[in-house]
Amino acid sequence: MKILIINCGSSSLKYQVFDMTNEEVLGKGLVERIGIEGSKLTQKVNGEKYIIEESMPDHKTAMKFVFDSLVNKEHGILESLDEIGAIGHRVLHGGEELTESTIIDEKVKETIKEYIKFGPLHNPANLMGIEACESIVPGKPNVAVFDTAFHQTMPASSYMYGIPYKYYEKYRIRKFGFHGTSHKYITGRTAELMGIEKDDLNVITVHLGNGSSLAAVKNGKCIDTTMGLTPLEGLIMGTRSGDLDPTVLTFLMEEENMTPQEMNQMLNKESGVYGVSEQSSDFRDLEDAAIAGDERAKLTLDMFVNRVRRFLGGYMLELGRVDAISFAGGIGENSDIMRADILEGLEEYGIILDKERNNTRSESLISTDDSKVKVFIVETDEELMIARDTYELVK
Repeated sequence: MKILIINCGSSSLKYQVFDMTNEEVLGKGLVERIGIEGSKLTQKVNGEKYIIEESMPDHKTAMKFVFDSLVNKEHGILESLDEIGAIGHRVLHGGEELTESTIIDEKVKETIKEYIKFGPLHNPANLMGIEACESIVPGKPNVAVFDTAFHQTMPASSYMYGIPYKYYEKYRIRKFGFHGTSHKYITGRTAELMGIEKDDLNVITVHLGNGSSLAAVKNGKCIDTTMGLTPLEGLIMGTRSGDLDPTVLTFLMEEENMTPQEMNQMLNKESGVYGVSEQSSDFRDLEDAAIAGDERAKLTLDMFVNRVRRFLGGYMLELGRVDAISFAGGIGENSDIMRADILEGLEEYGIILDKERNNTRSESLISTDDSKVKVFIVETDEELMIARDTYELVK
């Protein structure tokens, strides 16, 4: 069976086609600047690029270009759209109702709409991608795979906030967690690398990129994670503030006369390592600047490392027994400097990084042979995880 994977953002759309007989990626593409001047589709098949530059005012138009490109006689991936067995969609927020991947029906779409309140940028775009597929290729099964789903095994002691309980009852204000598709993949892949069953694995999954989060996974199930009601909670990230004293918000709103919308913009788009460094949200730029002696860049990276270590230590206590720590994401997979800084001085806790093994960007074991806690680089693959879930539901 061939599975089409769709990941819709507010102005972009990524897609891949998998042949699930061997989980091979047959081709992939990216649509940029949907609803903005300069819309462009780039499709890659066997290393060759196929580019379309046309006006794409909305997601339905963009999806029409995607399906046309998939069966393009010269540059296509498929001979016919009939080859598509199902379509898997990445969806940001499923709330408490949608706690696992599911075939999409009207009730599922209504729940996705309900949680637009907690995912105002992503859920509407995800829904537009779903409805566009339903309109253009009716009859194909569509599956929703939720970023929040993997974390819904957390106990209430992990996900509840210290605010009046009535607000949880009225609005469902609680920690949900995100990057769940990645954390689920990392967990399964770590078990494979260790040669054990996932249900026997205690692992701390460390997804570090422009958006970053950790998860504590006990016996294959998430018991805690760093992101919260929205992806803003937890670590300092590319442009997100992460955890801070809530009084910072009320103080700045009063002193700077900021509206809730302006505060939300500042916390999500103008903060994090970008806001502190006043240079870049790209950690590679900051690493280069720090090596060159830039003190602000060094401070910014030190703050990031400090927060990761703080959660890492807390999750070690929560889990009790830690079998592995697995790094993934753009930073986790590619920055040997960041991995080394995060794990520095943890030898007494049974975590011993091998400096030579750590000097890589490939999926591998990077701890020493005598390290009690194994440390891995895992090349996360959210699209493959979505394809697997989709296939399991429709095969």
